[in-house]
Amino acid sequence: QVQLVESVGGSVQAGGSLRFSCAASESTSSSYCMGWFRQAPGKRREGVAFIDSNGRINYADSVKGRFTISKDGAKSTLYLQMNSLKPEDTAMYYCAARGTTGTCYSFTQWFAHWGQGTQVTVSS
Repeated sequence: QVQLVESVGGSVQAGGSLRFSCAASESTSSSYCMGWFRQAPGKRREGVAFIDSNGRINYADSVKGRFTISKDGAKSTLYLQMNSLKPEDTAMYYCAARGTTGTCYSFTQWFAHWGQGTQVTVSS
């Protein structure tokens, strides 16, 4: 069972930046799909960014050009760099993983392992 531990979130003003990390308890670089999700109060959890075992990346349209997902295989750590933050980015952010060398899907039910979540608040 992979354990995922996210770094602490934060609060910023609109236009600011934040960077998260998600540390995995075992190596995930070569055989896992990794991703970030977010859930705002009263809304469903939605996919934000994903990276598969081959390094292919997908972003939600709402974050393209502003967010960057990356991973450090040696450290088994996933990152999310968030720039040009907007108030609508306010949410609890979750790291997720699933063991696969195939396609990385973006829906919640497909992922098997989850971090505890970290809060991001963007003020206007």
